Amino acid sequence: MLALALTADLSGVTDLRPDDTEDKPFFYTFKVQCTSCRETHPNWVSVSRFEMNEQSGSKGEANFVWRCKNCKREHSANIKEAPKSYPLSSPPRIQNIIEFDCRGLEFVEFKADGDWLATGLESNTKFTAIDLSEGDWYDYDEKANDEVSIKDLKWQIRRA
Repeated sequence: MLALALTADLSGVTDLRPDDTEDKPFFYTFKVQCTSCRETHPNWVSVSRFEMNEQSGSKGEANFVWRCKNCKREHSANIKEAPKSYPLSSPPRIQNIIEFDCRGLEFVEFKADGDWLATGLESNTKFTAIDLSEGDWYDYDEKANDEVSIKDLKWQIRRA
């Protein structure tokens, strides 16, 4: 089991999470490495928990199926459950966002593409379409009359 973990400095917001519903699936973007030959695929790959792909040899389906170009082995990964939200904590603490059951592959790097959601700490304002691809995010909470931010994001892939 692998987990995508996050440490982030939240200010004025809490419950940071991917916008990931069946109507609007989130695609988790990774660099992938074969655990057999240790070859890392040169391109980014995307995984959705709502997408199923056939595995060859009638082994069923998985959220992500990949054949290593180097050793020709087929590998798969499944997302175990819905993503967890990242709460405000001081100091910021590492937390698993989503977990993967990986067979023959490892995700080695994460890119925060896609829309994220957060909730105003005091106001319960719903912040949507948060873009974390540049690393930091700043906005203004009208209800709380205060600036809100998400910064110092550190993504980590670790054993769950």
